[in-house]
This record gives sequence, C-alpha cells and structure tokens, in this order.
Amino acid sequence: MFILYAVAVGLAVGLMTGGSLERLSHVRLRWPGVALAGLAVQLVLFSGPVTDAIGDAGPPIYVASTLAVLGFVMLNVHLPGLFVVAAGALTNLVAIISNGGFMPAADAALALAGFAPTEGAYSNSRQFAQPSFPALSDIFAIPEEVPFSNIYSIGDVLIGVGLAVILVWAMRGGEAPARVPAGAR
Repeated sequence: MFILYAVAVGLAVGLMTGGSLERLSHVRLRWPGVALAGLAVQLVLFSGPVTDAIGDAGPPIYVASTLAVLGFVMLNVHLPGLFVVAAGALTNLVAIISNGGFMPAADAALALAGFAPTEGAYSNSRQFAQPSFPALSDIFAIPEEVPFSNIYSIGDVLIGVGLAVILVWAMRGGEAPARVPAGAR
C-alpha cells in the first residue's frame, strides 16, 4: 500500500507542475501485459482463499511473478524513473530469494502497522530470527492509524520514488530519451 501513496504524490506533483492526466495515455510501454499479469498473480496469490490453499507453491509463484514485473521494467528502463524502479525491484528480489521466497518483516514494523504474524497461510512477508540481508527487509511501516497501513522496504521506497518520477515526467509531456547507438558508447 506504500506504492499507493507514491502514485498519489506523483499525480499531485504532476498536476501542480502543469501536467495533465491525459498525457499519461501518450506513454508507450513495451509489454505492459507482462507487468499486469505479474501484479495480478500477486493480488490473487495474497488473497484469502488462495493464500489459504497455496502452500509450498507460494514462494516460487511469488518469485516468478516478481521476475515478470522486473522483466517489464527492464524492457522500459530507458524511461525516466524506471531505473530507480528497477533498483528497488532488484533489492526486493534479493531479499525475497535469499529468504526462501519470502520478504522478511521486522517485528517492530509489523507492530507499528498493527499486523499480527501470519501463521499457516502463505504470505509474501514472514518474520525471521536471522533474515538474510535484513536492511533490505520490510523494516518500515505506515502506522495502523493511517489509512492503508502496511510494512515496506527500502526497495519499495525506491519503487515508489521511481513511479512518482515517471508519472510527473509523463504528465508534463515527457518524451522518450533518445537512444544512443550501441557503437557510440
């Protein structure tokens, strides 16, 4: 849910700086269906009935869907902000893969967000006594008193910043950067 705030900020800044929502439709993305499919899989994967039934298939499905979204980002990394999104997605992927297909969640962040540990059902977050790459874990929280409280990582912050940047750029009529020929680098 942290990403919703980043999108709201990007849209607000885009509008306040003379941008328009209509210009968002002019952005040409490669393979947007891959991103939508990856995100849809994650929405379904972490919904009640599916979460309860998924069992050991959860971690590989989560990693595969995250790789699909990262693939889409890499295809479009030439657009402003998407390099930052890619950096965030990679840091999240490192944390997830190195912890068996789960994003480690800090006890303090879970408590601040008002979340109880998830037991039994598959969840993308899990508490670990000694997580790999703890600094990349869900160590931040939107407090439970705030709408859409949740836990998030530094990777999520990078993703949010990158999304805000591309929204502002697109709303202000951004043009795709010129491509540098391979031999001219």
